[in-house]
Amino acid sequence: MRASSVIVAATLGAAAYVWWRGASVDAGGDATENTDIGDWINSTWEDWTLDIDMATALSNPNVQAFSILVRTGEGTLGADGYRTMFTGRLFDSYADHPRQAISANGITSTAAGAYQMLARTWDEMRAKYNLPDFSPASQDIAFVGLLRRRGALADVIAGRFEAAIRKCNREWASLPGSPYGQPTLTWDRARAVLAQQGASEGVAA
Repeated sequence: MRASSVIVAATLGAAAYVWWRGASVDAGGDATENTDIGDWINSTWEDWTLDIDMATALSNPNVQAFSILVRTGEGTLGADGYRTMFTGRLFDSYADHPRQAISANGITSTAAGAYQMLARTWDEMRAKYNLPDFSPASQDIAFVGLLRRRGALADVIAGRFEAAIRKCNREWASLPGSPYGQPTLTWDRARAVLAQQGASEGVAA
């Protein structure tokens, strides 16, 4: 067996063990239950083996449509979306994530940019994809990276949007079904946004 195969097998084995323990850990460090180990491993494997680079993924119409869906929910569709922080305040420089902890309505968050990434999430994506700054181009690459990390990139490309949303609604609290208690898009609204963007529906997962 090649070394790469051993690494992948070990990674999936470790993931299965985490699920067996009853929870996985998301980007925020919170315990999140998995409902079906088979679905989780299959989707993770599919994203792991997906032979597509970031530029190609970003040019995919379904990925672009899903980007608009996330930005719709996060309230960052406007001209200043890429420089928007939690509560709608704007930052001035794309040199780095603004890293400002802002409090409102009992919530304190460093969320910023078009995809409202927390500072710690951004740091993970920046390191993984060697991103030079917090520019719109870098934010878009990080967005695709988050889809891949959630095991949802292959679903988005294939048009399995309900499956993708269910995998991503712990990354973006505005997506339908998110468990965080914040306002979310309805499923009907999400489907309408995707349809308006010309997204191509595929086979449900």
